[in-house]
Amino acid sequence: MKYLIATAACAGLVLGLPAHAGDARFDYYSYSGKSQESALAKPAPGQFVNPVISGYAPDPSITRVGDDYYLVTSSFVHYPGLPIYHSRDLVTWTQIGNAIDRPGQVDFSGMKVSAGLMAPSISYHDGLFYIVCTNRKNFVITAKDPAGPWSDPVTFEFDGIDPSLFWDEDGKAYIVNNGAPRDGALYPGHRAIWLQEFDPATRSMTGPRWQIIDGGADLSTRPFWTEAPHLYRKDGYYYLIDAQGGTGEQHAEVVFRSRAITGPYESYAGNPILTQRDLPAQRAHAVGTAGHAEFVQTPDGQWWSVFLATRNYGPDLYNIGRETFLLPVTWKDGWPVILERGKPVPFVVERPRLPPAPRPAQPLSGDYAYRDDFTGRKLGLGWMSVRIPAATPYTLEHGDLVLKAGAEGIGDIHHVPAFVGRKQAHAIATVSTALRYTADRDGDRAGLVAMQSDDAYLFLGVQREQGRDMVALSVRKTAQDPQQGRVLARAPLAGAGQPVYLRLSIDGGVLAASYALRKDRWKRLATGVDATFLSTKLAGGFVGTVIGLYNEQAPSRDSQK
Repeated sequence: MKYLIATAACAGLVLGLPAHAGDARFDYYSYSGKSQESALAKPAPGQFVNPVISGYAPDPSITRVGDDYYLVTSSFVHYPGLPIYHSRDLVTWTQIGNAIDRPGQVDFSGMKVSAGLMAPSISYHDGLFYIVCTNRKNFVITAKDPAGPWSDPVTFEFDGIDPSLFWDEDGKAYIVNNGAPRDGALYPGHRAIWLQEFDPATRSMTGPRWQIIDGGADLSTRPFWTEAPHLYRKDGYYYLIDAQGGTGEQHAEVVFRSRAITGPYESYAGNPILTQRDLPAQRAHAVGTAGHAEFVQTPDGQWWSVFLATRNYGPDLYNIGRETFLLPVTWKDGWPVILERGKPVPFVVERPRLPPAPRPAQPLSGDYAYRDDFTGRKLGLGWMSVRIPAATPYTLEHGDLVLKAGAEGIGDIHHVPAFVGRKQAHAIATVSTALRYTADRDGDRAGLVAMQSDDAYLFLGVQREQGRDMVALSVRKTAQDPQQGRVLARAPLAGAGQPVYLRLSIDGGVLAASYALRKDRWKRLATGVDATFLSTKLAGGFVGTVIGLYNEQAPSRDSQK
């Protein structure tokens, strides 16, 4: 049963099943979010608002099968991984599964949060879906149904990252990927694009490897981190698009073409075909880091591009990660252009000429609210852990999520913390929960965690200090921070195991923490907390902030000897 709220005589006291010592029992998880530029985004009929997938959704790859569109994004060491999305109109997306959803498919042991599964590419051929991706090695997985199940990976031995599978008109298949230059790197970040034939019958590479791009659009300018290649065929040409400049503020997309798939490829004189690097960093409501694009063609011949970009609340500051945007592709003199240089990525765009889809019950874009009362048999899509637990760390009991204590805390890359969370998808967001928890020993703690990386996270919850339970707000900024793990604010609790409501309120780079002992009677624990340390710029890496439920058991004295 859910917690029962007592009458006015008890004024909000939560009654419910007791929490066993060490277990954390959460009654609900509530999220509401809106974007800082929402006042500017006023779509008219026939328009949509970017991004089409809000929050941590980087490196989008897309394919069309009839009237259906399927998209996959990077997930690094979050599990389940490689989320699969479906749409009929390119604007309204619904998550339908995860391609990596069972232990044994991949190994994340010893990996930091921003390692693992990166830059997947999805395609469809002859009744079968394919994803090629990188996780230490490059691999391919397949499925008849994109919602799953997907096969175990078959790995490749070629060097590099970011493979993409191209199906040619003659029935042959090829993989293009980023790799080391044939004659060695001339400067840091010097990379090349390689091509090799793929045999779908044996899931193996065959024939010679061809270096088709050296460095990027203009080697004399020393382009760096040429990666994320995709091939297309149109009007007798092979078109190759790829990203350059790294995935930060210098990110850009460029295009080449050739009459033969093995080259030589000429670079478009108007490159890059997408970037925001030339715009002022101080501009309001800035979109940054645009690049890592892929094209898709609609049945009536329209070309569209999905790509990653960020919504910044300050100069190169964003906590919610790289998101999935959508723009039309315009062909000019035989070359594709996503956005003319010097123009900002627009928030409001004319819709594709496709029947609009109804807004889903759990939207993935725009301003929205989400609540989970834990009444199902398992957590739904969108929940994730850090690395792959040996066993499910939680149970759903009588409308509560019960999280067993983890002996390893966040930051230990060789273990899996007792943590399940959801992405922060808006710069302005509020997350709350209700917790019943009894600690075993000093240092035990359970509550909410906002996590950007192994070394940058914030904790709000109940922890035992000198034999007393406290509600506390603490941060860990970096592994080198001499004040890592410091407590920013605390308040004593009257007794162990009493229900505590917890709430984080985030506005860009500023955060507030509140708690309540009676429903809706919130007390501010801390305000004006600097949350910019949860930004990609300061924390590093490629993910976005994930906010979730956490339970950590402190080491026993015997284990510390």
